[in-house]
Amino acid sequence: MLKSLFNWKVLLNLVVAIGVFVGLVWLTFRWLEYHTNHGQEIPVPNIVNKSVQEAIKILDDSGLEYEVDSPQYNPKYRPFQVLQVYPMPGSRVKDGRSIILKVNPRTWARVEVPDVINKYSGLAFQRLEQVGLKVGDTIFEPSIQKDAVLRILYKGTAVKPKTKLPRFSIVDVVIGSGPMRNISIPNVVGLTIKEARAVIARSMFEVGLVEHEDGSKDESDIIYYQDPAAGDVRDQGMQIDLWASKKTPAELSAKIEQLNSIYRMKVDTGLPPVHYEEVPTNQEPVYDAPPPVIQAPKRDNPKPSTDATRSDVQKTTTAKPSVSVSENKPKSTSSGSNSGNNTGSSNKSTTAQKPAEKPKAKKVVVE
Repeated sequence: MLKSLFNWKVLLNLVVAIGVFVGLVWLTFRWLEYHTNHGQEIPVPNIVNKSVQEAIKILDDSGLEYEVDSPQYNPKYRPFQVLQVYPMPGSRVKDGRSIILKVNPRTWARVEVPDVINKYSGLAFQRLEQVGLKVGDTIFEPSIQKDAVLRILYKGTAVKPKTKLPRFSIVDVVIGSGPMRNISIPNVVGLTIKEARAVIARSMFEVGLVEHEDGSKDESDIIYYQDPAAGDVRDQGMQIDLWASKKTPAELSAKIEQLNSIYRMKVDTGLPPVHYEEVPTNQEPVYDAPPPVIQAPKRDNPKPSTDATRSDVQKTTTAKPSVSVSENKPKSTSSGSNSGNNTGSSNKSTTAQKPAEKPKAKKVVVE
């Protein structure tokens, strides 16, 4: 078998196969070098700070492609000025390579106006600043929506939400200052419903109930009654009810009288007007002086003499009673100085026992 491998025919075929393989590899690399311009590189030109038109012309002459990117406006540089190049100037790239240009745009990017209509003014200001819009003048306008945003103005023109404006643009905000008071109600009797709506809106009122006499919803019906009546004063935003029909007011006189009896109350002017007095809130209270205290006069009660009292006690203890007095018999007066000396003590006991009204104790009289 080894002898057959070293046959000259076999060796010849092997050499031919190796030569064909090497030739194919060499041709492949040569084709790749020719197709990819191997070894042929072009330096990136310095186009920084040039205008984008000049930079594009230079790249076209050099055989290089380009891509323009405008990320953010910078007011320090000119509009459409080339700020940065990638790859950097001086780098060597192949023919046909794309060069990325960072170009300063003409102005700020446009942003959408947020939907802040009928929102609280403090929240609306925050939303406007978040998207990149600056609030200029704040205009207050009478409205029932107090402290709410009514409109957004850009250069004097109202703009709707989602309208695109240049970033950092200055916008004016119209805010409601509250309803107006005591506005005269307009007269819309004799007008069509469409005309009455416009008049009521200009007078800063709102249309309330609209009742058609024939049940239709035709805006061309003539108004023959309104409530509140024309000339009354109401606050801004109050509703005005309307009654409309295709008939003439003469044909609806009975209906008008019926509505007057319901909505037109008669006021009795014969009663005197009621007057109200305003009391100041910080008035100091006034207190009345207390009544004087009247003290009862003191009574001087004479004190019984000590000697008379002692003599009475000795007589009572030494003498024997000769007469007994019954329980119901009233006491009698004693004789001599005894009766005179006991006057003070009798008055004192009577004065002390008078409020109680108690019966007096039995007493023995010695003669």
